[in-house]
Amino acid sequence: MTRLFVAAWPDAATIERLGTLHRRDEPGVRRVPDRNLHVTLRFLGEAEPETAIALLTAAELPDAAVTIGPVVERLGDRQIVVPVDGADRLAAEVRTATATIGVADRRRFRGHVTVARTKPGAASELPGTSITGGFTIDSVSLVASELTPDGAVYSTLATFPTVPLPEPPGPAGGHPGR
Repeated sequence: MTRLFVAAWPDAATIERLGTLHRRDEPGVRRVPDRNLHVTLRFLGEAEPETAIALLTAAELPDAAVTIGPVVERLGDRQIVVPVDGADRLAAEVRTATATIGVADRRRFRGHVTVARTKPGAASELPGTSITGGFTIDSVSLVASELTPDGAVYSTLATFPTVPLPEPPGPAGGHPGR
């Protein structure tokens, strides 16, 4: 059994944009390294990687055009995050595909990239900082997470391409361009 989650990795431009957020050292605030910035589509917890790979291989996962921002927020008292909008359908498909393994999904999906973790009560200037942008999620990854005293170490075990969403139909009886 391995501690697993399913993630979408931001593109290089988004990682660079997230890297422009205030970098001043703040007591009790630990920045997430750029290599670990991701959107968690589903946390599985302890699960068999082979089973997760088989389930995700069989799934038809839709791509997602997402936006980030508009401002950095707190998520609980331990996380500082940048909201991600537009990944709900993809996360729902990942959750459906992997429903038979891992920890039970009890929380509503809230797309975000964690940019810092804090000790309880630690103050930070990051929340409220403006940040905007977007990227397309064209693949998802099964990631193993090893917790260490210096933070989590992530290893991508497998990557699964998403499929383009079909174009929505036009209005009934309508003609494009009219």
